[in-house]
Amino acid sequence: MKEIQAIVAALLAPSAGMSMLATLVSVEGSSYRRPGARLLIHAGGTRLGSISGGCLEEDVMARAAHVFETGVPNAVVYDTTSENDLVWGVGLGCHGIVRVLLEKIGPRPAWAVALARNFSQRRTTALAVVHGIDDPATWGTRLATPGDCADPDRLFLDLVAPPPALTIFGAGDDAQPLARLAKELGWHVTIADPRAAFATKTRFPGADALVVGPAAELVGKVGPGPDNLVVVMTHHYVHDVPILRDLLARPLAYLGLLGPKKRAQKILADLESGGMTISPAQQARLHAPVGLDLGAETPEQVALSILAEMQAVLARRNARPLRERTQPIHEVFAPPVLAAQKPAEQTP
Repeated sequence: MKEIQAIVAALLAPSAGMSMLATLVSVEGSSYRRPGARLLIHAGGTRLGSISGGCLEEDVMARAAHVFETGVPNAVVYDTTSENDLVWGVGLGCHGIVRVLLEKIGPRPAWAVALARNFSQRRTTALAVVHGIDDPATWGTRLATPGDCADPDRLFLDLVAPPPALTIFGAGDDAQPLARLAKELGWHVTIADPRAAFATKTRFPGADALVVGPAAELVGKVGPGPDNLVVVMTHHYVHDVPILRDLLARPLAYLGLLGPKKRAQKILADLESGGMTISPAQQARLHAPVGLDLGAETPEQVALSILAEMQAVLARRNARPLRERTQPIHEVFAPPVLAAQKPAEQTP
């Protein structure tokens, strides 16, 4: 997610010029990256993003010069299924076949403008990357249309969702590394706290939004939706109670509460004694204590523990060691189905 955000920002920058974009459009077998990975190469040779673990980038860079010169897109197939794999002998050992489209693009392409707008409005953008029909002049990235169908031999359909949205209720010192690490992942971060002196841009320079208000009104002011990841960590019992009360009533992607299990049980008991009915389903989806058991002690370690559990929930994984996984690390890629899009999402 952070990769595509950075590429879009670079293409929309006032100083943006001509560049070359490499997009991983199809994968057969094993590959370090999945379809949709992108690498942006500027005219001066600087690059942003990646399409592999570092083994294909040098060859793509070499091919980029010809694409820059001719302006003609190029679709390159890398076959790593043999023991000796690539012909130049880099020995990837990935045992997969990947197809990469190289295209020359100018600043502010329509699809990048649409992506930036939809990111801010938290909407999904459908991109079509054409790479396998007779005329290479028609190859390239564009906004998808309702008539586009995914076809691994000619068109990669990429549904780019907005970045995960994390709301942190609590602006204490331990919320700072959590916000910082979440931004490293490319997530949208909102900080909410009853204390105006804590929820400041100085303390949270990377936050996308800062919300201040009474604890009993704070959830309503933020308005987290079903796709939101939420953690409550105000360290004040009187703040946590009304905040958790309002959050339990909302459908959220993730809800966590910092603190010991007994403290969480007391909050739930106080809410029920105050007249709130808490269903077993609501209790089951509350992660309290929040985070994975990593032996975390410092605020940074706790932040890692929390984000690791959130990532596992987003990916629908069990957070067990990969060496214990009996299935492939990556899910089998299934071409997305393009639903009818609103005109506002498809026009720059």
